[in-house]
Amino acid sequence: MFQRFTAVLALGAVALLSSLQAQAATASSAKSGSAQKPLRIAVMRFEHETVTFLPFDTVKDDFIYEGSPARGDALLEGSSYDKSRSSIGGFVKVAREHANVELVGIESPLGSKKGTGSGWITKEAFDYFVDNMIKDIKAQGPFDGAYLSLHGAMGVRDVAKPEAVIARRVREAIGPKAMIVGTFDPHGNEDEDFLKYANLAFTIKYYPHYDGYLQGERAARTLIRALRGDYKPTTATRKPPIITASVLQWTGASPWMDLVQRALVWEARSPDVYVNFYYGFAFADVVDAGMTFQVMTNGDPELANKIADDMASTAWRLRKELVSGTKVYSHTEGVKLAKEAIKSGKTPFVLADHSDRSGAATWLLKQVIDQKLSGTLIGTIADPEAIETLRKQGVKVGDKFDMMIGGRLDESAGDPVRVVGTVNTVSGPAGDAKGAQLWVSVKFGDGNVVVISPNLFQVRWPEVFNDIGINPADFKGFAIKSRVHFRRGFYDNGYAPTILLVEPDQPFLGTVRLEGLKYQHLKLDKFYPYGKNVSYPAK
Repeated sequence: MFQRFTAVLALGAVALLSSLQAQAATASSAKSGSAQKPLRIAVMRFEHETVTFLPFDTVKDDFIYEGSPARGDALLEGSSYDKSRSSIGGFVKVAREHANVELVGIESPLGSKKGTGSGWITKEAFDYFVDNMIKDIKAQGPFDGAYLSLHGAMGVRDVAKPEAVIARRVREAIGPKAMIVGTFDPHGNEDEDFLKYANLAFTIKYYPHYDGYLQGERAARTLIRALRGDYKPTTATRKPPIITASVLQWTGASPWMDLVQRALVWEARSPDVYVNFYYGFAFADVVDAGMTFQVMTNGDPELANKIADDMASTAWRLRKELVSGTKVYSHTEGVKLAKEAIKSGKTPFVLADHSDRSGAATWLLKQVIDQKLSGTLIGTIADPEAIETLRKQGVKVGDKFDMMIGGRLDESAGDPVRVVGTVNTVSGPAGDAKGAQLWVSVKFGDGNVVVISPNLFQVRWPEVFNDIGINPADFKGFAIKSRVHFRRGFYDNGYAPTILLVEPDQPFLGTVRLEGLKYQHLKLDKFYPYGKNVSYPAK
C-alpha cells in the first residue's frame, strides 16, 4: 500500500510541476498575444514496438486500413484514447492553446493491424511511409518546427536506428533552422543519434504508461518556447550497459520506482530540466538496445552532463536489484498458486503471462485445463484461423464448440489445445478497435471462459471484457497476456489481491532469461548481467 501511495504522490508531483509550467507558459502567451510571430508545426506519427524474434514480418499492408494512414485533422484529432492519454493528444491540446500556432497533420501510418507488437518492419514498408511523410512535408511547407510521435523500439530490416533516420530525413526536409521534438515510449532503444538531428525528446516515465499525455504537453510547450527563443535545448546522453526484460520494469515498486523518483527530483530542483529514462526493449535485436538516460537543459551543458552522469551511475549501483527484484513463476507453479488463492479467498487473482508476445501461446490455457482451475476468464488466445473458420460457420451464441485453438504459430506458442464447451459470446472488437474483427468466447470446464481473438490483445483493465459482453465480476480470476500494463486496472486500484507473473519453462520470446534468445545484432555479453567483465564507466 505504501508503494502505491508513493507512486501516486510522485505522479501528483510531476503533474503539479507541469501545471505550474503550463500556467507560466499560458500567461506568457497571453501577454504577447498576436504580436508573436506565427509558427507552423508539422505533426507526424510512426510508432511501432518491434518484436524481432517473432516469425513474421510487419509489411506495408499491415499499416494500411480504414483511417490509416491519417493526415490533416484526422491525424491531429486522433482516437478517443489519443485525446485523453497519448503523447500526440497532449501535444495537440497544448500547442493549440498558444497564440499564432498552426498545426499541420502530415500523412502518417497508425498502428499495425498485427497488434501492439509484431515482427521486423520490412525496409520496403519503412521507406514507403517515410518517403510519403517527406513528400507531404515538402508539399505543405515551409515549417518552423516538427513534432514526431514515435515509440523508440522500432526495428527495420537493414535499417539501423530507424527513429534517428526519421529525424534525419525530417531535418533534411524542413531545414537546419527549424526545431524538431520527439516523444517516446520508455521502452525505447534510443541513444544520442536521434538528438543529432532533433533538438528535443520527451519520454513517458511510468510503467504502466500513465503520463503519455503529460509528456506530449511538455513537448509542445518546450518546442514553442524554443521556437520563440525562450529555451535553448542542450542535451547529454548516457547509456549504462544494463539490459532487462520488460516485465521486470514495473515502476510501482523499487528499484525502478527509485530511478523515476530521482529523475523527478532533478526536474523539480532545477528549472527547465527534463530527464528521459529509457528502460530499453530487449526483444528488439538491434544495435542500440538497452537502458539510456537523456537530459535536457536550457543552455546549461555542465548541468546536463552532471545529471546524466548521476542518473546512469545510480542505475549502475542498483543493477542487481533491477534484474532480480521481480518474482516470476512457471505456468505450472502459477496455476497451483491461483488455486490456493481461491481456497484462501484472496481473489480475484491475475495470472499474467508476460512472455507471450504473439498472443497465440497455449501454455497457460493448458495448465488451466490440466489442473482443473475453476472460475477463470482467459483473455485472450489469438487465433485468426479459428476466427475465420467460425465466421464461415456462422457461429452464434449457444452453439456447441469443439476445436483446437491457439499454438500453430511457432515453437513459442506451444501446441493447439482442444477446448470443448459452448459458445458464450459473439461480438465485434473490444475497446476502441475499429473494423469487422470477430471475437468469440467459449464457456468450458468449471465456470471457465476463454476469449478467442484475431490478434494479440493485451488486457489492461477488467472492464474491457464488458465490451464483448462478459461481466468480469462473474469470475474468480483472470489469465491474461500482459507484462505490466495490466497493473493499471488490476493492481493500482486494489482490484486483485493476488498477482502472479508467469512464463513457460522454455525461454521463449518475452522471457526474463534473455540468454535463451538468439541475438544476431545485439551483443548480450556487453551488458549486465550477461557479460563477465561489464563495467560502468567502461574501463
